[in-house]
Amino acid sequence: MTRPIVLDIDRSVGPLPQRLVIPLEHWQESLRFGCSLRTMERFRSVLDDTLPVAHGTVMLGSGDFHHLTWPLVERVRAAAPFQVVVLDNHPDNMRYPFGVHCGSWVRRVAMLPTVSHVHVVGIGSSDIGAGHAWENYRTPLREGRLSYWSVGVDVDWAARAGLAHAFHAFDDADALVRAFADEQLAAPQPAYLSIDKDVFAADVARTNWDQGHFQLSHAIDVIDSLRAGGLVGSDITGEISAYRYKSWWKRRLAAIDDQPVVDAAELAGWQAQQHALNLELLRAIAGAATS
Repeated sequence: MTRPIVLDIDRSVGPLPQRLVIPLEHWQESLRFGCSLRTMERFRSVLDDTLPVAHGTVMLGSGDFHHLTWPLVERVRAAAPFQVVVLDNHPDNMRYPFGVHCGSWVRRVAMLPTVSHVHVVGIGSSDIGAGHAWENYRTPLREGRLSYWSVGVDVDWAARAGLAHAFHAFDDADALVRAFADEQLAAPQPAYLSIDKDVFAADVARTNWDQGHFQLSHAIDVIDSLRAGGLVGSDITGEISAYRYKSWWKRRLAAIDDQPVVDAAELAGWQAQQHALNLELLRAIAGAATS
């Protein structure tokens, strides 16, 4: 793991030490929120042409680009299957009929033969509650390839659906992190780490999605629990940026998902807060990385 990579699609990532910036702003309209599978295949080729073989954490920009974790995980060359640990306020495992988007990519990663298991950690969203149960892809949950670790969400429906083994529900973030860390320390294995900063409470960092319960200390404890197995790759998303879609259907989909509007007057301050958090996360990740 070496210098961080900035996939500079929305110009939201601040200056990072030793960073390599790949200018990709012309991809913003086609990739942001979601894209067709054909578009994703084209973007894979861009990554193949521009990313160095060895690199550090990849900065994706807004959480609207979290589906770009999929091709990044595909690129990992590890000696053995590895787990994927996702810190996120949402499961990112929701049905989406138009290709792949920032809320549906986890299923595709869970299907990869190189991935042993996906843990989505820190979910506080009602996306996994009974009202949205039908929207979750159940196959990876049922087959033991995906687990949800949640805070303060009623997930009683999962037991009735025969999915209790895939749900780890807690009343607070402290209890969740202790249980997750205990599991990791008991059976260490290599991990790819993907952090969406909407997992954090809004006082830690503002994003353009509804937010979770984590403090920075919770994320640090999760990262520390992965040290024994080592990190084979990582990315960070959840920056805050303002963008108006050119296509009406993306505007409509964002509205259906209740995506909040970014306050332009507050944007610079929120981005400075995000930048400070990035530096802390990168320091912690560097300590857990596989050399």
